[in-house]
Amino acid sequence: MEFANKRTVQITSYLLLALAATQACYTILHLAELSVPRQLLWGLEGLLFTILTAFAGAAMVQAKSYHVGWSAIAFSAVLNVVQVSIGLTLFGPFREAASQLEALGPLAGGVVALSFMIYYAAKLLLGFAALIFGVAKMAGGGKALGGLTALLGVVAMFANAILIVFGRDAFLPSGVAGGSGVFATLLLALCLTSVVREDHEALKKSS
Repeated sequence: MEFANKRTVQITSYLLLALAATQACYTILHLAELSVPRQLLWGLEGLLFTILTAFAGAAMVQAKSYHVGWSAIAFSAVLNVVQVSIGLTLFGPFREAASQLEALGPLAGGVVALSFMIYYAAKLLLGFAALIFGVAKMAGGGKALGGLTALLGVVAMFANAILIVFGRDAFLPSGVAGGSGVFATLLLALCLTSVVREDHEALKKSS
């Protein structure tokens, strides 16, 4: 089965939109203090991120330009698969073990901290991709969408970088880093389709 560059990018865009929706749903349920179906939402995210790895990686090698942006998307997907896997498979057992043996509390906390470190790194990469494709969109004439995407990309990069460097208990709330990353992902998805159209036209002119 062969996927042309345009179709690859479209699927990548749809996957990013779906991921932004699942993360927004999780956040809304959590803030509303409602029951969060973690297995369902995290399992769905793990599936989507796994597929995103393949399509973003394919787009990276098919594209004529913006390879660093595609690389950021692909590797953020890989990191998110690892992060979701840790949450689904290790949070529960370590929490249960720590409740039975107090000495395991720091180890359980370390597993959670590892998961968040990977989460912040993945969001930083998505913010970087949003910056790259936002600037590309601005250069193509879409100054409003491109400018907003690039701006949110920078915010996501700095917010997540702060938490990587200073830790989850730093002066910046974790929700700021995660929320800015979700919004950057949403706008990134909206930019991709037009960017690939410009890339495709450039490829035809050079051939």
